[in-house]
Amino acid sequence: MSKVAIVMGSTSDLPVMQDALDVLEGFGIPVELDIVSAHRTPEKLFDFSKNAHTRGISVIIAGAGGAAHLPGMVASLSPLPVIGVPVKSRNSIDGWDSVLSILQMPGGVPVATVALDGAKNAGILAAQILASQNEALLEKIIAFKEGLKEKVIEGAKSVAKK
Repeated sequence: MSKVAIVMGSTSDLPVMQDALDVLEGFGIPVELDIVSAHRTPEKLFDFSKNAHTRGISVIIAGAGGAAHLPGMVASLSPLPVIGVPVKSRNSIDGWDSVLSILQMPGGVPVATVALDGAKNAGILAAQILASQNEALLEKIIAFKEGLKEKVIEGAKSVAKK
């Protein structure tokens, strides 16, 4: 099965990015996890981005806070789809700097952007991208979505009883 890479700018992003890792592992998708700083390890960023597709990676999830250049830089160098996760960091302006840095990409360099600290949705989106070419994974996604529906129905029942 294709792999998903999850990269983040520093270890302080891991508590947020763990949600993406948990989702992907729950679907049985192999994951490569790494710290790749756009500003502190630019050579590593270039090497990772240019070569990820040669290592069996099909989708990249990149999380970053503050100026949040990592997802856009990865997308500028890689032929793979990139999902950006804006992270509300301690040096952030309520996370808006991260959201806008990832969301406002120039034409030709797309980054699919999820909500602030929305790594869970990034993991789900990566799984859905892979599922478009993998019937077994598609069935898992369908079951997952059905589970979401069932939780709402059960919640509605519990509220109606009160």
